[in-house]
Amino acid sequence: MNAPPTHFSNRASAGANSTSLRWAALIEAGKVVAALAGMPLEQPGRQIRNFPVLLRECPAWKRELAENSVADLAAVMEPGISALLAISARGADPRPAARALWQEYCVSRDAILGLLPKGSEHAPRRTA
Repeated sequence: MNAPPTHFSNRASAGANSTSLRWAALIEAGKVVAALAGMPLEQPGRQIRNFPVLLRECPAWKRELAENSVADLAAVMEPGISALLAISARGADPRPAARALWQEYCVSRDAILGLLPKGSEHAPRRTA
């Protein structure tokens, strides 16, 4: 029969785990790009640090949009960093290109954080 599955908890949990790992990797990638751009390193705010927890409080459609956006940003950052490292390895100055990637990263990251529930710049809700 073609009945739809009645439980999705494993799939949702796997998606949340991969998004959490991808988010952590993006934050580290942002640090690399900032260093290559000659920018001072940012101290991640509460929303950035708690993104995976705060994302669970979002409605399903926002959670899916955020997960897709995180994957999209990762798809941009990976070849971008590779290109910056190649530029640097050739002895050229990677700062102009790194600054452009840094701006794209910041705009995208901030848009993703904008999907989180309002007031999430404070501590996430604790449930017992």
